This record gives sequence, structure tokens and C-alpha cells, in this order.
Amino acid sequence: MTNTNSFSALKIRDIQLFIGSTACFTLGSRALAVVIGFQIYQITHNALSLGWLGLVEAIPALSLVLFGGWVADHYNRRRILLITRMASLICAIVLTTLSLGHQANLLGLYSVIFLAGIARGFSDPASSAFEAQLVPKNLTVNASSWISSFWISCSVIGPAVIGFVFDAKGAAGCYVLIATWFLLSWICMLLIGPKPQVVLDRSEPITKSIALGWKFVFSNQALIGAMALDLFAVLFGGMIALLPVFALDILHVGAKGLGFLNAAPALGSLIIMLYATKHPPIEHAGRNLLLSVAGFGVSILLFAFSTNFYLSLFALLLTGVFDGVSMVIRRSMIRLLSPDEMRGRISSVGWIFICSSNELGAFESGMVASLIGAVACVWVGGLVTLGVVAAAAVLAPQLRQLKFDPKNLDVRPATDHSPKDQ
Repeated sequence: MTNTNSFSALKIRDIQLFIGSTACFTLGSRALAVVIGFQIYQITHNALSLGWLGLVEAIPALSLVLFGGWVADHYNRRRILLITRMASLICAIVLTTLSLGHQANLLGLYSVIFLAGIARGFSDPASSAFEAQLVPKNLTVNASSWISSFWISCSVIGPAVIGFVFDAKGAAGCYVLIATWFLLSWICMLLIGPKPQVVLDRSEPITKSIALGWKFVFSNQALIGAMALDLFAVLFGGMIALLPVFALDILHVGAKGLGFLNAAPALGSLIIMLYATKHPPIEHAGRNLLLSVAGFGVSILLFAFSTNFYLSLFALLLTGVFDGVSMVIRRSMIRLLSPDEMRGRISSVGWIFICSSNELGAFESGMVASLIGAVACVWVGGLVTLGVVAAAAVLAPQLRQLKFDPKNLDVRPATDHSPKDQ
């Protein structure tokens, strides 16, 4: 039967605990990104040191995420999350210790963040796969919307709160609070009962097993189309890295305005995800995904040509709304189209696409903006995004025609070769 209660997923205790664990971990990890960056910049007064910081975290996370996906399919996912959450807690405690003196050791800070990146390489695919074990299929979209809503809310709250704590208690005080959040995340995960999981034979060569995840994604036109669509849209259409340029040189609103500009997309995504708990946009999933990315591109164009602060805020709010629709659909597709025994490896492929688009997108924006200017960089990115949507609509007909039956969330095949419900 169709589930019309928007709070249905929240009535299940294990989903409540998973949301609690995710929320606390997001508060801690997002706050950690702010504090470590600010602390390192205070020590070095060199922007390049922030670039090294991103690289130090990205290298282990990106290089290990595929192996982490294999581990998530061959070992107990709950246990993996308990280990990696504990590793994050230990990293926060070590950062607290390093920050108690007059000036923290820079190499020590980088080393701890490198270790945290290793934990992330195992945690991200295991978390995505474990979520699918917890959530009944008929609540997939409802639960996905709630989990995403809490994740985005905490992504905004964590950095905002930690700024006040830094002024009052310094870096060490921030790390104590972050360690507390990580501890609460670990406790919530511990309270979730063991779940049945198909654990695969470990005698199969790891490289062959990992390759099966990639092969499944690339053989599923809807999945690879959705992932590629998001990859290229964010890679060429992302403008977040350039917001300081717009805040200072174009809109003339300073640091305070920059804070509002950064918050606007998250607010838009939060609004649409809360709406999606009652009205999930998945009946015509493929069509809606293409329209949402096209709307994202149009919003980017509006932002590029705006010289009014409030119009720019509205444009960024719209980018968040359209990205929120895309996120709900893509998250639901991965849950519904992936066989349980391959969820970890398929999730790791998704994380590769997400991490690559975010990191490379920021680099691409900065490089292109230095050549043709920030405004031109953004509107060209908007046009490229619209071109990517048109190409996906033509080249991936199974994605364009993909539908889900809201009554039982089975996949309605668009052709004889479209993905089947797993």
C-alpha cells in the first residue's frame, strides 16, 4: 500500500538511531572542517596551506573508497561504522591534545587529518550500504528524504555553532565539542541492533570483486546516466568556490553576505527534502531528474548575471531546491536498483563521482575564473550544464524513461533492457 504518512520512517527505532548517528557525525565532521582550516591558516597565514589540507584529506578518502566498498560488501557494515566512528573520535581527541599548547604542530595536524581521511574511505560506502539494510523498501524515499534533511541541516548548524565556540574556547574547546558529537554518533550506532546481511565469499580476488561494482553501474544505463549527469553538472556548473569573489567584488556585501550566500543552497535543499517526505518526486524519476538538473543550470545563469544581493540569494536558493530534488532521486535510485550484496561497491562508485565532482569542480572554477573572470566562468558553466542535460536525455533513454511505482516502489521498465528491481 502507498504510505502517505510523511513521518512513517521516523516511527522506526533503528532509523531514528541511524539518523541520530548521521546527524551527530555530520555536526562533528562539518565543524571539524571549519576549525582545522581556520587553525592551520592562523599558524601559516598562507592560503596554500589550505590547499594542502584538502589534498591530505582527499587522497586517502578517494584512493580507499573503492576498497572500502569491497569491505562493506564482505564484512559486517555495522561493525565497520562502529570502528570508523571510533577512529574519528580518537582523531578529535588527538587534535584536542595537539591544540592545548601555545601553537599546535602543523605536521601533527596534517597527520591526524590524513588518518581521518582513511576512516572516511571506509565509512562512506559502509554508511550508504547499511542504510539500505535498515530501511524497508516501501519507506526508501521517505527515509532518504528525512536522512538527507537532517544531514543538510547539520551541515549548516555545525559550522555556524563552531564559530562561536572557537571565539570563546579556542581550537581545543572546539575539538572537545567535536569529540562529543562523534561519541554520540558512535553510541547511536551501537544501539542499532545487528541486521541480516549477505556477506560475500572473500576468496574472490579483490580487484575482480571491485570491478564488478563498476561493471554493474556501467551496465545500468539509468545509474551511470544519473551519476554522470550529477558529475558534469557539479564539475562545470558549481560556483560555490567563487562565492567570495561575488560577495566582495560584484555584490559588495562582505563576509556577512558571504555567509548568507553559502547558506542559501543548503536552505533550498532542506526545503525540498522536507517536502519530498510527503510528495516524493520518484514516479517519473528520470524525467524529474533531468528537469531538476536543467533548473539547476538556469539558476546558475540567473546568479551569474545578477548584481542584486537578494536576487543572487534567490538564485542560490533555487540551485539548492533543484539539487535537492536531484539528490532525493539519485539516492533512491541507488537504493532501489542495487542488489544488496553489491550495495557497498556500488555506493563507493557513487562516492567517487561525488568527491571527484566537488574537488575537481572547485579547481576547475578557480582555474577558468582566473582566465575569463568569475561572471563569465559561472554563466559558461550554466550553459554547459544545460548542454549536459540535453546530451543525457538523448544518450540515456532508459534514464529519461525511468519510473517507479509509488505503491510498491518497483521499477517500471522503459524497455526490455531497463534495470530491474533488485
